[in-house]
Amino acid sequence: MTAEDPVLDRGRYRAMVAATPADVERALGLRRAVFRGGGASDRDVFDLRCRHLIVERRDTGETLACCRLLPCADGSEIGQSYSASRYRLDRLAEFEGPLLEIGRFCLAPDTHDPDILRLLWALIATEVDRLGAGLLFGCVSFPGTDPAALGAALGWLGRSHAAPGRWQPERLAPDTLPLATWPAGAPRAALAMLPPLLRTYLGMGGWVGDHLVIDRDLGTCHVFCAVEVARIPSARARALRALAEGGAAGTLAGLPRDL
Repeated sequence: MTAEDPVLDRGRYRAMVAATPADVERALGLRRAVFRGGGASDRDVFDLRCRHLIVERRDTGETLACCRLLPCADGSEIGQSYSASRYRLDRLAEFEGPLLEIGRFCLAPDTHDPDILRLLWALIATEVDRLGAGLLFGCVSFPGTDPAALGAALGWLGRSHAAPGRWQPERLAPDTLPLATWPAGAPRAALAMLPPLLRTYLGMGGWVGDHLVIDRDLGTCHVFCAVEVARIPSARARALRALAEGGAAGTLAGLPRDL
């Protein structure tokens, strides 16, 4: 974090770029609780190359949400991302301009206030503008390693939000299943089963790869997801920037529940 990095104080919450090693450890602690059940460390080689974002309670300093951002100068660097260790992203290597990987996005257990998610996305928006990123991408996780209970949602997702053919990720991980394995469920019920991060991606015009990866190390299933920044609905982009800037329109209530 530098003196120019924004700190967003809105309502009960504060969103910021991790400023110290202790801040990074707070993010790692939340990740350990969410992805490792409080057991083994969730630190990996990508952490040193990332900017870590945190949302905390302003009165107690409790860490409520976090994510890490890994910039790529252009598509030729996407092979150095975490996602590229799980998906073959050769087609996206042709993407022109900066990209930004959003990783390890998580909310503290029993955290349900949508304002927390909104504020984290407002801070991400400042990073998108700072870098001039044209594509946001990452792995979006579902809890557990048995996708059968999610079948209706996964089938709907693969049919209604499939990646454009020119950007479609190919299989790399050893344990995968095509989303077409399952019939599509009803849209409303399917949306309710999706993680908040994935609903936000879709609300911004995002798309997903055609297969699911079962990640037994993290105890999750995940899909590759991306959103082209130029395709984000203008009203949502304006609301996020207003929230980040703290102007008259910059209120948490001005955003959809999942953004």
